[in-house]
Amino acid sequence: MGRVALIGAGTMGAGIAQICAVAGNDVALFDVDSATLAKAFASTEFSLGKFVSKGRLTQAYADDALARIVPADSITTAAMGADIVIEAVVERLDVKQAILAEAKEATGPNTIFGTNTSQLSVTAIGSALGAASNRIVGMHFFNPPALMPLVELVAGLDTSDETLAWAEAFATGLGKETVICRKDSPGFLTSRISAIVRLECLRMLEEELASPADIDKALKLGLNFPMGPLELGDFNGLDTYLHALEGLERSFGERYRPTTTLKNLVAAGRLGRKTGHGIYRYDEAGKRVEEDRDA
Repeated sequence: MGRVALIGAGTMGAGIAQICAVAGNDVALFDVDSATLAKAFASTEFSLGKFVSKGRLTQAYADDALARIVPADSITTAAMGADIVIEAVVERLDVKQAILAEAKEATGPNTIFGTNTSQLSVTAIGSALGAASNRIVGMHFFNPPALMPLVELVAGLDTSDETLAWAEAFATGLGKETVICRKDSPGFLTSRISAIVRLECLRMLEEELASPADIDKALKLGLNFPMGPLELGDFNGLDTYLHALEGLERSFGERYRPTTTLKNLVAAGRLGRKTGHGIYRYDEAGKRVEEDRDA
C-alpha cells in the first residue's frame, strides 16, 4: 500500500486518516493544535471499536489500522515520502495554499496533492504549487468519512488526466464510489445541490410551515434522505454552512442568499452539535435532547 500525509486532524481529517489506514495505507497525521491531534486518535480508536463491535472488523485488524496512523510534528515531516498529501483544514484559500506550498517542498516529483474542499476553487488552491499544479485534485469526502460511500473528485484547470485517474484509483482502493466534476466551478456537484435543499428547508422554517423535526422527517421518510437537511446543518456546523452559502452567493447570486435565521443562529453562537445548541439542542454527548427549536 501507499503512504498518505493527512494535514488537519479535525472531524474530517481524522475520518479520512481512518479510512486510509483501514485500507492498508501508512498515514502521517498533522495538526497545528496538539489537543485536536490527541482527540483525533481517541475518536479514531472509538470509531474502530464500533466497527469491531458490529463485526465489520476484527480487533486485530482494527489495532493494526490504528497503529498505521502516526502523529507528525510538522507539515514537512508528514509530507516526506508521501504518495499523496491530503489537506482537510479550514475552508480558507490562503490557509490551504500555504499548507500545500509547504508540503510540496518535502515531496517528490510524483506526489499527488488532494484538497478536501467542498466549494473553493481547486485551481486557485493549486496555484500555490507552481509547476506542480497539474498534480492537484479536489477530493471531497463526506461526513462521516468512515460511513459515507462517496468521494467527489474535482479537476482543476491544470489537473492532468493522470492525476485524476490516480485519485480515482486511490479513492476506489479506499472502498469508495466516485463522481467526477470536470469543470472547476464553485460548489462542484454535491455542495451546490445540498446547499439549495438545506436553504429551502430554512426558508420553510422561517415561514413556520412546520417544525424542524417534521421538515427533516418529511425529507427522510418521503424523499429517502439519510439525514434531515436541518440536522445535517447542525451536525456539520451552521457556521460552516453559512460560510459556504456566502461563497456560493458571490458566485451564483440571489438563489444562494443565506436566511436571516441562519445568520442570527451563527451570530448567537448557536452553531449546532459542537456548541450544544443550533436548530436543535444537544446534551454533552452530542445526542439531540429535544425535537423543536425554541426560537
